[in-house]
Amino acid sequence: MMRSENLGLTDLWDKTFPKSEKVEHRKVTFPNRYGITLAADLYAPKDADGRLAAIAVCGPFGAVKEQAAGLYAQTMAERGFLTIAFDPSFTGESGGTPRYMASPDINTEDFQAAVDFLCVQDNVDPERIGIIGICGWGGMALNTAALDTRVKATAAMTMYDMTRVNAKGYFDAEDSEKARYEKKKALNAQRIVDFKTGSYALGGGVADPVPEDAPFFVKDYYDYYKTKRGYHSRSLNSNGGWNVIGCMSFLNQPILQYSSEIRSAVLIVHGEKAHSCYFSKDAYADMVRDNPYSDNKELLIIPDAVHTDLYDGGGKGAIPFDKLTDFFCKYLG
Repeated sequence: MMRSENLGLTDLWDKTFPKSEKVEHRKVTFPNRYGITLAADLYAPKDADGRLAAIAVCGPFGAVKEQAAGLYAQTMAERGFLTIAFDPSFTGESGGTPRYMASPDINTEDFQAAVDFLCVQDNVDPERIGIIGICGWGGMALNTAALDTRVKATAAMTMYDMTRVNAKGYFDAEDSEKARYEKKKALNAQRIVDFKTGSYALGGGVADPVPEDAPFFVKDYYDYYKTKRGYHSRSLNSNGGWNVIGCMSFLNQPILQYSSEIRSAVLIVHGEKAHSCYFSKDAYADMVRDNPYSDNKELLIIPDAVHTDLYDGGGKGAIPFDKLTDFFCKYLG
């Protein structure tokens, strides 16, 4: 029998964005198939009648629902959708121990559990459900779309393929058997250390202070996660980060293997100047290659936008909410 554990959810509005007067908000919980209870913020348009199209939102990887995911969810609720922004297993207000672990399997299941929850809500049409994944959760969203036939439309925003970056490094600079072997050797040595100490060492969040010679994307992350713009006390990236071995299983479990079999609609959005833009370009090319259902797939590149501009707009309205609204209205009816 599926049972939800009791979670200590805050009653405070502790988001990184202001509360909208156009939507109703409440906290909800639901279990995934591993028995982990997930915490979510539910946003519903005020005075809405009948069964609504619904969207589940998650990401970025290492963030919490009070950051970018919540902003997306609240904004899409203002536009007529019932939405939830949830914390993945082992993070934020969601359950699961040990903390700060990631899994391509469990995290894909988290999205599917969110769809489970939405399907049984009295004010949701179970035939009109979509998902939005941000950053590393963009890749998870595509993996979910390839697996879950209930998902009718998927948006992947400023996406990372977390299996690719873990296995090959940034820009595929570590794409060799030797480099992967050394990485696995170090991670397995860390497992022994963790086992001896009885606790998991943290890998560290976003660099603080940022070295002068750091790549631009490190400074970009700092500007979001470590400043008033996006800092949150429960965010891994804003604080101590994932466990050192937290993402180990991503090394040999590619999540986009069957993306070319996605039949439902997909919109991939990325910033032109984002260091991570190659993830989206390659994911789109792989998704439409030999896919008879390619007419409902689209890649949208936002001019001049960097990676975190699609977290909160970057102060320049970079998130194409009108495009997202049109996309989900078209494919969710």
